[in-house]
Amino acid sequence: MQKQKIVQKIDPDILQFLKGRKEVPVNTMIILINIVVFFLTELTGSSLDGKHLVQWGAAYTPLIQEGHEYYRFFTCMFLHFGLTHLGNNMLVLFFLGDCLERAVGRVRYLFIYISGGMGASLISYLSEVRIGENVVSAGASGAIFAVVGALIYVVIRNKGRLENFTTKKLLFLAALTLYHGVTSTGVDNAAHFGGFLCGFVLAVLIYIGQKNGRGLKKF
Repeated sequence: MQKQKIVQKIDPDILQFLKGRKEVPVNTMIILINIVVFFLTELTGSSLDGKHLVQWGAAYTPLIQEGHEYYRFFTCMFLHFGLTHLGNNMLVLFFLGDCLERAVGRVRYLFIYISGGMGASLISYLSEVRIGENVVSAGASGAIFAVVGALIYVVIRNKGRLENFTTKKLLFLAALTLYHGVTSTGVDNAAHFGGFLCGFVLAVLIYIGQKNGRGLKKF
């Protein structure tokens, strides 16, 4: 009896989604790392426990200032306080990060994300030192605001539109999110504003429009 090969049909939307992820491997990797780290923090304790997140690498001014644990500027970017915090950040990163990576390329996108995120962490730290405040800080929002800042500059250089994004839409999104942070408690506004500025400046240094190849500076 001859064996028959059964071919399962995959939904075209799923195929299109998987194909699209191949175009943005860096952003996909960043999102997956955030998700994996979140579940690891949950398995070993609680993501809502500040002390637990400090053990995992959250930013805490006394440990940075006195213990010189500067690695926390980086590690705090991959930690989140609860599932809602993670979900909101990853949803925004999913849409905006994909667009920016396609526009500037993989290496430069990673550079903007990491450098902008660490710049946001540094600015947040300096703000806490200045006002004498010691709080546990964690989250990808500083890096995400760096993505927003960079994307706004790239959109401006593309005559106000890039894919489905326009300058007005992005500015409105940034203003609305920053306003929500300012009027809410427990939000690291210094990291948000710092990340936004870092991302915009980094994009100015890297992206020069569409006249030269992919519109990138060599460095």
